[in-house]
Amino acid sequence: MKFNFLLFLFLLVSCTSNLTTINQKIPYTSKGFAYIYNDIDFNNKIIKGKMNNEIMQISHQNLKTGTMIKIINPKNKENIVLKNIKRIKYPDFYKILITKSVAETLDLDADLPILEIIEIKKNKSFVAKKAKIYNEEKKIPSSAPIASVQISNISKTKVAKKTNKPDKVYIDIGTFYSIKTAKFLKERIIKEIPELDKRLKIRKINNKKTQVILGPYTAVNLLKNDYIKLKNFGFEELDVFIN
Repeated sequence: MKFNFLLFLFLLVSCTSNLTTINQKIPYTSKGFAYIYNDIDFNNKIIKGKMNNEIMQISHQNLKTGTMIKIINPKNKENIVLKNIKRIKYPDFYKILITKSVAETLDLDADLPILEIIEIKKNKSFVAKKAKIYNEEKKIPSSAPIASVQISNISKTKVAKKTNKPDKVYIDIGTFYSIKTAKFLKERIIKEIPELDKRLKIRKINNKKTQVILGPYTAVNLLKNDYIKLKNFGFEELDVFIN
């Protein structure tokens, strides 16, 4: 593709095919949208496997079956640890397939179901009598093997949160040490995909890091369309975040 040489120079992007296993030394992490399972999409073959919406189940199409995955709602920091039950094929735009029970437990916004997923490597020991952890930064003892993890006693009591201000969502294209590199990448994308010009921005994180982002979005459809355009341009793994 036209942009492959830029990906090689500027981004560490792993190319994946259908049900390609992710095999890396560091835990896989990603931020983006969850696909909430429903039988209609299964019957229409949009989702290539069946799940049970009455219980908490997850499927990541590139991580091995049995992989333990921590799922975090970035808006309220609620999280659970669940096992990847099987590798079900779903649209590439989404980061993970979850059942309705998982979405309700994490109190995900059905219109913008953004979450963060973190692979828990099997050589990392920890104890978790409850998979739902209210303090994300709480240190977990390393005295027990991963086999001891249990999903239990998860409260479904929720506190209503009212807000009139819609969430603003962005696509994270890349972070660079050089602002010149960020500007060059922005110009290259605009040249190839001019319709992204108004939403493509450079954001200075600090004196050493500059980020190229696309947004803001307040609905999934437009974001999804732009995400697909970037993938067709040559990007393979892009994170999504709430500002």
